[in-house]
Amino acid sequence: MIKKIINFIKENKYEVIILGIVLIIAAFLRLYKIVDYMTFLGDEGRDAIIVRRFLVYFDLMLVGPGTSVGNMYLGPLYYYLIAPSLFLARFSPVGPSVFVALMGVATVFLTWLTTRQWFGKYAALIAAGLYALSPTTIIYSRSSWNPNVMPFFALLCIYSLWKIWKEEKYTWFLVLGISYAFCLQSHYLGLLLLPTIGLFFVIKSLKLKKENLIKPFVKNAIIGTIIFLFLMSPLVIFDARHGFRNYSSIKTFFTDRQKTVSIAPWNAIPKMFPIFENVNTRLIGGRNNISGIYLSIISLVFVVWLFFNKKKINTKSKDAYILLLTWIFFGLIGLGLYKQEIYDHYYGFFFPAPFIFIGFLIQSIYPVAKKAGRILIIAGLCYLLFLNIKESPLRYYPNQQLRRAREVAEKVSQEVGDKEFNFAVIAERNYEAGYQYFLELWGKKVVKIDAQEPDTITDQLFVVCETEKDKCDPTHNSKAEVANFGWSRIESQWTIFGTTLYKLVHTK
Repeated sequence: MIKKIINFIKENKYEVIILGIVLIIAAFLRLYKIVDYMTFLGDEGRDAIIVRRFLVYFDLMLVGPGTSVGNMYLGPLYYYLIAPSLFLARFSPVGPSVFVALMGVATVFLTWLTTRQWFGKYAALIAAGLYALSPTTIIYSRSSWNPNVMPFFALLCIYSLWKIWKEEKYTWFLVLGISYAFCLQSHYLGLLLLPTIGLFFVIKSLKLKKENLIKPFVKNAIIGTIIFLFLMSPLVIFDARHGFRNYSSIKTFFTDRQKTVSIAPWNAIPKMFPIFENVNTRLIGGRNNISGIYLSIISLVFVVWLFFNKKKINTKSKDAYILLLTWIFFGLIGLGLYKQEIYDHYYGFFFPAPFIFIGFLIQSIYPVAKKAGRILIIAGLCYLLFLNIKESPLRYYPNQQLRRAREVAEKVSQEVGDKEFNFAVIAERNYEAGYQYFLELWGKKVVKIDAQEPDTITDQLFVVCETEKDKCDPTHNSKAEVANFGWSRIESQWTIFGTTLYKLVHTK
């Protein structure tokens, strides 16, 4: 293997140099001032609290983060994945964010590797370069959040499927089982990979059965399935212990079709092009709507053109093109069946796909284009690079959410000393866990109020208000963490990093 790599570098030194530059740029865009740019709100704080408790108290994790829709829970693989980085960072939340950023760089490399094996070096460098610069992929590569690792594992699933389908390397079933478990436990939209995996599994198995070569295939498929089920088992164990509540939530999500999903595939057809257009806009087109429209139209024209010019691509590229198109098609169908708002991170299960497609498109058209056409292609590619650089997240002021959480927690820590206290956050899109992580890390006695347990109400409540000061009114706020404290008055207040911190005590 090492000898092959050395030979490849010698034979393709200029390509390796360009790839190295792309990876360095990708790393810079994801790691530069990550402490200031990383997201650290309630979800990230919750994850850090759970993983720290595992590392300190060996509190095994059988369930992962909850979903924003459907009251469902994912498996715990993401927590175990980031645990070493939190430990190595001495329990700083920056550690997991750096790890996720490095996985983002690894996704750039895997995009290059996959595209090169499928379509060639020029397509690979274009796909990897655009992926490295895309504002959306950068944003979702520099914070510790479970959907952010999904693009890597989703691409690894498809790459493994290719190895099994075309190269007949059946030990890749092990990689497929592992990567799909991670993918599914990073977000349930990983289910949309299942039709692609199932289709090519059936095609390959039918071909091998016809040729009486099915045994090695089935053997490794069983091993891969066992590994997948083993990695999914903690969630099943948790669900069994809690009356299969997660199963009930999943069942409700897929059966309550008035609110969540449609079961009829034809209902997705009218939505496919708008979703495809949005994918191109958000991922490749630098968030520019006009570029997204043009990319979508050109892509569809290219698909039609290839349909009537199949001889333009060799057999290997044709097979890869079919796999890529299937991956995108089932993804668009699945998203088209979803009835609620589609956020950028929902595309994580096929983040790399449109980049690979654009790389293939340019490499296929450029050789057959005339001089004017080639100039237009180069100009279009340069314009895409310009749009992505123009919208780079580094051009915007950092959120400094981690610093805010730490500074507010430091003030609370100074005020409470060794006493017990209750804690609450008033905000539109945040909750207590981000601040609570530091308070627990420093050994402060945070007590969560239980309305049924009077002993959980202490003699002081600290309230962090992230809204405008005149809208806070912490003594009359209806949030449970505040209201359950009872009648109170403001004893002290401070302005810290754009927030207002209140100390409430009981009214005598």
